[in-house]
Amino acid sequence: MEKKYIVGIDEGTTNARAVLYDVKKKTIVKQESKNFKQYYPNPGWVEHDAEEIFKCVESCLNAVLDGLKPEEVYGIGITNQRESVVAWNKKTGKPAYKSIVWQCRRTEKFCENIPNRMKKIIKKKTGLIVDAYFSASKMKWILDNSEKVRALDEEDNLCFGTIDSFLLYRLTGGKTFATDVTNASRTMLFNINTLCWDEELLKYFGIKKQTLPSIVSNSEILGTAKTAIGEIPIASMIGDQQSALFGQGCFYKGMAKDTFGTGCFLLYNSGEKPISSKTLLTDIAWKIGDKTTYALEGSVFNAGSAITWLVENMEMISSPKETNDIDKKAPTNLGVYFIPAFTGLGAPHWKGDVRGSITGLTRGTTKYHIVRACLESMVYSSQDILAYMGDISELRCDGGVTNSDFLLQFLSDLSGLKVTRQKSVEATVLGAVYLAGLATGAFKSLEDISKLIKPAKTFTPKESKEKMIECYEGWKNALEHIY
Repeated sequence: MEKKYIVGIDEGTTNARAVLYDVKKKTIVKQESKNFKQYYPNPGWVEHDAEEIFKCVESCLNAVLDGLKPEEVYGIGITNQRESVVAWNKKTGKPAYKSIVWQCRRTEKFCENIPNRMKKIIKKKTGLIVDAYFSASKMKWILDNSEKVRALDEEDNLCFGTIDSFLLYRLTGGKTFATDVTNASRTMLFNINTLCWDEELLKYFGIKKQTLPSIVSNSEILGTAKTAIGEIPIASMIGDQQSALFGQGCFYKGMAKDTFGTGCFLLYNSGEKPISSKTLLTDIAWKIGDKTTYALEGSVFNAGSAITWLVENMEMISSPKETNDIDKKAPTNLGVYFIPAFTGLGAPHWKGDVRGSITGLTRGTTKYHIVRACLESMVYSSQDILAYMGDISELRCDGGVTNSDFLLQFLSDLSGLKVTRQKSVEATVLGAVYLAGLATGAFKSLEDISKLIKPAKTFTPKESKEKMIECYEGWKNALEHIY
């Protein structure tokens, strides 16, 4: 039977999805998604139930495979929320503690108290700025606070990993315990120069190497998933933001993408050598075969989550779709600035202790000015990061919020860059699909994949530089109030 399809699993911060990609039709032909519960046990804390996440993934996977034969499927690609930590029992595969999510700030004080000498070592080895955002301090916290996890550790029955490794372990029935280089590079335990777990960092955080997964590339056969229709090879794993960079076709040095999801993540392909930055993060973009590609990244903790807050908590709008034409209801922001630092400020500020604010309120302020200011905040946050990146000829954008023409036009006006929205807003899951296709022979080369990626709309600067400078100065002044 002829192979036709690739399955992409996209495990995000609020939901899990699976898509069925038709290789000949060059498009997604079926998809299924399920939301999972968010837990906020204390201010600034965020948790997930990893078992619920797995069941959501498994359900979505089986739904898109329904009616097919295993022989029709090239393989499965997985992309996932990064940094979030799972501790599980090696024998049973069951989580031993709630997953601590990337947004969680419970280890903020611990990270602040790490000596400067050690912070410099961590930055040099991992490319990361010490922050509660990353996995290492979350793992240490779980070990320090869970007797159950400590007991598993002492019995050599503990598995520690990010979501990708947990899903791979469970989908393969415990036969494959591995993580890919991109997810590993976000743990604060992985040396991006040697591409290995770093012994000095493991010792500092008190993590045993044997509790961590082995390291693999982003495009290779990793194991076999046990599905409702039979066994299917898992052929790629990659962190969500690197997957979006790949899915946007930013294969070459100097290309950049901006993903507007729960957070806002701007990545710049920096080529085959890591570039150090005082304010941005140095990532591994992907590894294919023996070739490793690096990236510079700026991460904003809250973007689309702020729109969710406006819908669910404040009831200012009934759905995110109402933001698409917000400029018609609020032609200006009327001096209102929204800083959605619900879980601190990420790059380039790295102020984990600040919280969100809305400034510039007057008697003339309406809810629409606040909604507009929320959208504008994503653009200002992106510009804060772009100022620290190299020359960019084009900024490719994806994520649900990019359905807003206002957002992308404002981004182009402020940055002075050509901004494109791709025909498919599914860049994140397509990155995993394309990498799985490379591993299984569905795609022969990066050039073949480049032909599949088409822009839907291009935005070029229209507003005067003077006006945009004035707007941006207002943002900077608003930031000063919360520092």
